[in-house]
This record gives sequence, structure tokens and C-alpha cells, in this order.
Amino acid sequence: MNLIDLARNFIDEESAISFLESKLWPYGPQCRKCGLVGEAYRIQSKPGTKKKVRLGLWKCKGCRKPFRVTMGTIFEDSHIPVHKWLMAMHLMAASKKGMSAHQFHRMLGVTYKSAWFMCHRIRWAVKRESFSAMLTGEVEADETYVGGKKIGQGVYAGKKAKAPVVSLVERHGEVRSFHVADVTAANLKPIIEEHINLGARLNTDDSVVYPAAIPEGMRHDSVNHSAREYSRIEPNTGRLITTNTVEGYFSILKRGVYGTFHHVSKQHLHRYLSEFDFRYNARDVKDGERSQLAIKSVVGKRLTYYPSKAGTADSVVGEQEA
Repeated sequence: MNLIDLARNFIDEESAISFLESKLWPYGPQCRKCGLVGEAYRIQSKPGTKKKVRLGLWKCKGCRKPFRVTMGTIFEDSHIPVHKWLMAMHLMAASKKGMSAHQFHRMLGVTYKSAWFMCHRIRWAVKRESFSAMLTGEVEADETYVGGKKIGQGVYAGKKAKAPVVSLVERHGEVRSFHVADVTAANLKPIIEEHINLGARLNTDDSVVYPAAIPEGMRHDSVNHSAREYSRIEPNTGRLITTNTVEGYFSILKRGVYGTFHHVSKQHLHRYLSEFDFRYNARDVKDGERSQLAIKSVVGKRLTYYPSKAGTADSVVGEQEA
């Protein structure tokens, strides 16, 4: 699947919904109310009637409730056609440095506000809520600061005015990024303990923060960036000690933030990190496969523009990208 396939086969809303059903319901329609699988029939408009039934509407034989494939997903309650959602997900999954909401607005023919909210819904979908395994082997950790210039000043603001981001990268594996309030041992230690196996070898730079943040028993090596040392080979084992892998990830993140989005608020930075982490972790598959991974992650993810009364759904309010 590529953009040409999407444009050719899913410009029709009915075919787009059928495609989404095939990906989210591999064993037949699943009722969003009671969870019954394969026991539903499609509701269609009666011949000659003026009342039209919504595309993709099913009725469960168990609980007798109607449902659609979009229920319980990021698409729920959206008036944007499904084929435009599929286009947006493919474009975001295939764009290495991301794509701005203004670009989606122009390409998909939706308002800027809708495009901005669509992007955040997709970022929420691809966010990993839990991790099945800890990082092992050679793991690199580093921090960077995301931000621009102070208004009315021609010099960069200090680190305090920027947003700190800490990333952990397993060499030849995945990345996990976190927006933290400040880069301190107290903030980093819980992250390292939760995500890095005690038997891993941790590679960092010469920051004074890491020795106090590393759990007892974890092996730690560092390179001295202050002395312009960026990598070295351990004489006895031939191990490569470096943080170049995580620095490479930061280069992609920064080019996306500064070159594509121009500005991201601290309020929504964690969502952008989810987007860049997702693409990096699926870097070894083709764009179409990455898009389908994103599509399969939409279930059970609701993102509302305003906080729900029950407080069960995440929400985005207020700030937008420049």
C-alpha cells in the first residue's frame, strides 16, 4: 500500500470503510457494545426509501445494538470521511520528519483546526501505553533541549526556557522518549529503572547527572564530550562505547521540530515524541506496512478536544502549532 494505492482504491468512502473493517476485524465484525465477534449483520437502506442508512452500519445479533467500525477508535464522532483519515495516517507514517497540520489542511481539503486535531489523534493512536520488554544489550541515553528563541531577543534562551527531552535507545532496537520537567538524577532514575534491564550496558556522555541516576549493579560507560571524545573501542572486549545512535535520533527529531513544525508547545510535546518514536521503531518496514501498523493501533484510543465529564478520555485544549 502506498499513496497511489490509497488515492486509486479508497477515494470512495464505502471501499475505505471496507478496508478499515478488514484490518480491524480480521475474524469478522466485532460488536463495540458487547464484544461479540462474527455475529452481526449489515444494515442497509430499503429499496425506494428516502431514509439513508449510514455507511458501514452493523447490528449485533447478541445485544441488538447498532455499531460501526469507527466506534471506540480515534475516528469516532468525526465528520471527516474515513478515506481522508487513511490518507492522513499514511502521510504521517511515511514522512520521516513529520508533516505539519497546515500541509494536511492544504492537501486533504479540511480546515486547519480539523487537520491539527486529526494529527494529535493519530499521535495519540501510535503512542505506546505499555512496553512488553525492557531495553537490553547496549543501551544509549542522552538528553536534548527543544525550543526556540525568546520573543524580542536575538539570542537563544537558556536551557530553562526550553523543554528537556530524554531518550533511551537500544542499539539496533527501539527508542523511548520522555518529556521531563528537568534533567536531574531524581527525574531520570525512575525512567532508567523502569525501561532498562539491569543486565544492560548503559552508554552516556560525561554529564554529572547520570552516575547518581543509574541503579546499583547496572554497568555504565561514558564518552567525554567535553574533551571531544564521541566514541571509543574498549581494548579488552572490542565494545563500541558511544552515544551516536541516540544523537542520530535527536537529529531527526530536531529537524522535524524546527524544519517542519517550527514550534511545538510544551503542553503537546509528548505527542510529537510519540510520533517520532513510532516512525523510528518501525524504520525497518516499508511505508505501507508502517501505515497499517498505525491503523491497527487506533482501537480503544479516544481523544477529545475538551476534557470529558467522566474524565476517562485524554484531551487536547488550546495551543496549536505555528
